[in-house]
Amino acid sequence: MATKRAEPVTIISLRKLSLDTPEPQPKEPKTFTVEDAVETIGFGRFHIALFLIMGSTGVAEAMEIMLIAVVSPVIRCEWHLENWQVALVTTMVFFGYMIFSVLFGLLADRYGRWKILFMSFLWGAYFSLLTSFSPSYIWFVFLRTMVGCGVSGHAQGLIIKTEFLPTKYRGYMLPLSQVFWLAGSLLIIGLASVVIPTIGWRWLIRIASIPGIILILAFKFIPESARFNVSTGNTEAALATLERIAKMNRSVMPEGRLVEPVLKKRGRFADLLDAKYLRTTLQIWVIWLGISFAYYGVILASAELLERDLVCGSRSESETVVTVGVSEESQSPCHCHMFTPSDYQTMIISTIGEIALNPLNILGINFLGRRLSLSITMGCTAVFFLLLNICTSSAGLIGFLFMLRALVAANFNTIYIYTAEVYPTTMRALGMGISGSLCRIGAMVAPFISQVLMSASLLGALCLFSSVCVICAISAFTLPIETKGRALQQVK
Repeated sequence: MATKRAEPVTIISLRKLSLDTPEPQPKEPKTFTVEDAVETIGFGRFHIALFLIMGSTGVAEAMEIMLIAVVSPVIRCEWHLENWQVALVTTMVFFGYMIFSVLFGLLADRYGRWKILFMSFLWGAYFSLLTSFSPSYIWFVFLRTMVGCGVSGHAQGLIIKTEFLPTKYRGYMLPLSQVFWLAGSLLIIGLASVVIPTIGWRWLIRIASIPGIILILAFKFIPESARFNVSTGNTEAALATLERIAKMNRSVMPEGRLVEPVLKKRGRFADLLDAKYLRTTLQIWVIWLGISFAYYGVILASAELLERDLVCGSRSESETVVTVGVSEESQSPCHCHMFTPSDYQTMIISTIGEIALNPLNILGINFLGRRLSLSITMGCTAVFFLLLNICTSSAGLIGFLFMLRALVAANFNTIYIYTAEVYPTTMRALGMGISGSLCRIGAMVAPFISQVLMSASLLGALCLFSSVCVICAISAFTLPIETKGRALQQVK
């Protein structure tokens, strides 16, 4: 009887279990972001092509910037310029750079990195060619200012590289871009040593415009940033770009559908001063200003030390005084000293220094981190500025200039990488643009220290450069965010 009573209970229990069994739910479709795609695709042939083309923007930029250093002695003699007039040329170039760097950064965050880069190269090449036909000093200053406006947009090339590179490769590939700047610097110095004594400085400017024109044709092989496209809602274009990269790299795309939030608020100055980034932004601005002041100070000081032989308080025997003016009252002395072959050789040797510390700089960036590496190199830069005051031989001067160029180049490498990594996609180009703009204030001041104050007080000028580097070293050490190994942020 007990067994018969147990059977219905068992049946009822089974029925209850079968009724309570949940129905199978459909699986959610897989999704991925641009960051996932970039990391999954990895490094390959596309990134090599990107590195060569976008890196070559550094060749064109270096040639346009270094052009002033090698042409300064020639225009000083041709137009009988005084020290402040020679310095004003460089200052106005960086004034144009400063104004348009902000504008191009704002436009790049709104309309795309590729468009702004292409437009800036067209602008720069056009006005650079016009400069070679300058009939007077005033026209030369104006047209070189316009060139500075165009060159300011070249920073978008670095941003495009940063946004396409996988995280673990950024710390290695971005510093290697310094090779292109070095190539441009050496090329313009080498060309100057041959072209200026033979067919003149105007032809040097025309020849220096050629790399920029060639790059304009090469840009069609580089797509718009996929990170920018998804931030504007153009997911199809971003997906097509990522699939193209995967095909070139012989890799695979992540499974699923590309998703990314559409970011309506992009390129706003107020975001840079948001509480999350306020301290970082202010310290970055100080560092950019100081690094630029030191970098262009070294370049122009090298030319000035060679042109006027200021070491040990002496003057070159080949220096002549050109008198400008008709009456004795209006006469003003103008020092005229053309570079000799040995001067060009010294400039080439010191310029090669820009690549000398690159291996150590790469190791420091990837193992010590961006902040500590920058702090160390800025501190060493301050020391070598003071050492430059020592009365030494020609070989000693070359050695000091060599190390200074190596250190200031390492500083620029690190701050470029840090700035591109610390800001999210919505404000990356603007952050880089405003930083680049403020750093040109340092570049605008540098000529008056290197070409005017240095001739009056070598020790005073070098102590000023050294003090600024110490301030930058402290600012770098105390930066609140370390970006080593961190994925690029899409939103703040």
